Amino acid sequence: MNFFEKRNIRKQLKSLLHHARTLRSSREDLMNAGELAHLDEHTQRAKEAYKGGDGAAMEAAGTELEACLNRLNPPKPMAGWRENFDVLVVAISVAMAFRAYFYQPFKIPTGSMQPTLYGIHCEPRAPSTATLLDKQPLKFVKWLVTGESFKLVRATAHGTVSLSAGDGKKPGYISVIVAGVPQYVPNDALEFDASHRVVGLKGGVRNGDRVRPGDVLWSGVVVSGDFVFVNRWKWNFSHPSRGEVMVFSTSGIAALQQGTHYIKRMTGLPNETLQIRAPNLLINGQAVTEPLRIGQISRKEKVKEWPNAPAYSGFNLGGERRSEQSLAAENDIVKLRSDQYYAMGDNSFNSYDSRFWGPVPERNLLGPATVVYWPFTSPRLGFIR
Repeated sequence: MNFFEKRNIRKQLKSLLHHARTLRSSREDLMNAGELAHLDEHTQRAKEAYKGGDGAAMEAAGTELEACLNRLNPPKPMAGWRENFDVLVVAISVAMAFRAYFYQPFKIPTGSMQPTLYGIHCEPRAPSTATLLDKQPLKFVKWLVTGESFKLVRATAHGTVSLSAGDGKKPGYISVIVAGVPQYVPNDALEFDASHRVVGLKGGVRNGDRVRPGDVLWSGVVVSGDFVFVNRWKWNFSHPSRGEVMVFSTSGIAALQQGTHYIKRMTGLPNETLQIRAPNLLINGQAVTEPLRIGQISRKEKVKEWPNAPAYSGFNLGGERRSEQSLAAENDIVKLRSDQYYAMGDNSFNSYDSRFWGPVPERNLLGPATVVYWPFTSPRLGFIR
């Protein structure tokens, strides 16, 4: 027996001795006196062989000890699978606890927070512009990195095109219906006339067009909305502050779809009085210009870090009253209670927020959105302001 063989036998015997100690300490109260004596006897023999250093003696003692351990604690079938499953369960439990108590992922579905955060949006393109990257399997890789995916929507039957504002099944999308079959394109693909009536899809079919199976209804690049992390613990230790991007539950807010979450900017705090005189937001009668984003919104500034994004549009009136605490007209004034917050989208002309349906109760607050973590190529990647 050479040096390397002897060293391996010694390592194996040391591992078996460790296993024997662990088994005795964990199952001592489950084994009878005979089993304990049997284990102690073989453990002692193995210790003596280990100390003696003779390769043949260590190998023999190790074989006997391993057989003893297998009799007292038989190997479980599919032990490797069981171990991997245990690791998976622990990993899932840790992830769920992290999500529930610390940072929760959240997807931006609509454009109400543009240009700070983008929801699902699109760029119309002809089918002929699709490249190799727009075909599987590279299409998935492209989407994974950039959040962009080429979409081609074709009619599946004869019929008349009917465009709907969305059926709620896919937030951020509108329905294109032909012969009762809905297909989906992003909200911003809709084209409106001067009276704000839907007339068709940008780069696609018109409302009321007759189509045949296989006709292209719309084609273009669909860009996924920003994915953000919501800080679930911060507001347990500090009060929410003006300017934070707030995520909240819609439960109990009568004018909203129940059981979902919205994301807006926190503009009004408890016990404050709010009023809008476009483009300014007035708090207790004074125009607010801080923190940074609040001031940029009111000044209709363009963020230099996002040269391709539009400028902010200021604070504008909702124009429609669905609550006693709506801001629909310039003379409307809202007085918040001690447990209420006011939520407004940065994209003031395209945000269904507290100006329409009123304040958010404190119990509905989930936490501030803190980081954009995907798509990786997004110019907004990183901390949210």
